[in-house]
Amino acid sequence: MRIGVLGTGNMADALATHWARAGHEVTIGGRDAHKAERLATRVGGGAKPASLRAAAESGQVVLAALPYGAGADVVRDLRTALEDKALLDCSNPVGPGFRLLTQGGPSAAQQLAAAAPGAHVVKAFNLCHEDVWRMRPPVFDGRPLAVPVCGDDETALARVRELVRNVGCEPVTGGGLERAGLLEATAALFIGLWVGEGADAQAIAPPLAYASGPSHGQAYSAT
Repeated sequence: MRIGVLGTGNMADALATHWARAGHEVTIGGRDAHKAERLATRVGGGAKPASLRAAAESGQVVLAALPYGAGADVVRDLRTALEDKALLDCSNPVGPGFRLLTQGGPSAAQQLAAAAPGAHVVKAFNLCHEDVWRMRPPVFDGRPLAVPVCGDDETALARVRELVRNVGCEPVTGGGLERAGLLEATAALFIGLWVGEGADAQAIAPPLAYASGPSHGQAYSAT
C-alpha cells in the first residue's frame, strides 16, 4: 500500500515505522525538508522524504499526524490531492484541564472532512500515547490492543483496518464518522484519568461478559 504521512512528529514516527516494516511504500511529508528527511531515514524501509503536497499525492492512505488546530488548514490546502483517498486522523482536540476543545461543535475528524470533502476520513489511533504505538507489538497480558475505527467509506475502512493489524493491534468497528467525536471525548476522559488522577482507565469498564449485566445463571449481590 502507498502511505503518505503529513507531519514529522512522534505519531508520524511511531506509526510510519510499523508500516514501513510491513512493506508499505511510505512517504514522509513536512514543511521542513530537513525534518522530513531525518524522519524518513529513522523510519527506514525505503521511506522517502517529500513536501506535504507530494506526500498527499503519493498515498492511497494519508495519515494526518498533525496537531488539532493545524490539521484542517493543512488539509484544506491539499484537498485536491486528497480526492478519493483515505485520510486517517489520529488527532486529539484536548486542551488545558483535559478539556475537549470541540465541545458543542463538529469533531476534529469532521472538521478534516469538511476541509477536504472529496477525501474519506477515518478516525483511529487517538486513544494512546505515541510510545504505546512504538511497541512491537502493543500487547498487554497476552491480549493485543484493540483500536476503534470510525468512518463511512468501506474501502477506506478496510485499508485502515489493515494498517491497524500491521501495528500488531485488532481493529474494532466504531461506527460512522459521526461517532468520531465519541472517540475524541473518550480520549479526553482517559487522559484526564491517566494523567490528572493517576487512575487506571481500564478499570472503569467490566469484562465483555458482564457488559449487559451478569451472565445467565448469576445473580446480583445485594448490598
